[in-house]
Amino acid sequence: MAKFWEKNTESKRPLSPHISIYKWTLPMLMSISHRGTGVGMSLGVSLFAVSALALPGQFPDYLDMIKSFCLGPALIYSAKFALALPLTYHTWNGIRHLAWDMGVGFKIPQLYQSGVLVLILTVFSSLGIAAM
Repeated sequence: MAKFWEKNTESKRPLSPHISIYKWTLPMLMSISHRGTGVGMSLGVSLFAVSALALPGQFPDYLDMIKSFCLGPALIYSAKFALALPLTYHTWNGIRHLAWDMGVGFKIPQLYQSGVLVLILTVFSSLGIAAM
């Protein structure tokens, strides 16, 4: 074991691969984003559920309170877009992952094409949901 550590120390290599070693690519960023949106949405739903149980009053009371703030349409649209974006991204990228589970789209050009398609679909579907 001592020889192993001496060899690694002399070579000045990191003990394990690190983010700084790799060039950031679209599939890498989308994988990290997919995990992040999943965790974020899980935390958001959990927080909403706990607050629904713990806070006094009913949902319509809080909805009326938000309406009383008289927020402008641009701010409301932006908030709806921000809520729709992680949901639509996670959904479209999840469909992409299902295609991979069937063995489709593993060639490098296909990875990038499907990644760009997911991003385009995410933006347009988020804009559509926010317009509702």
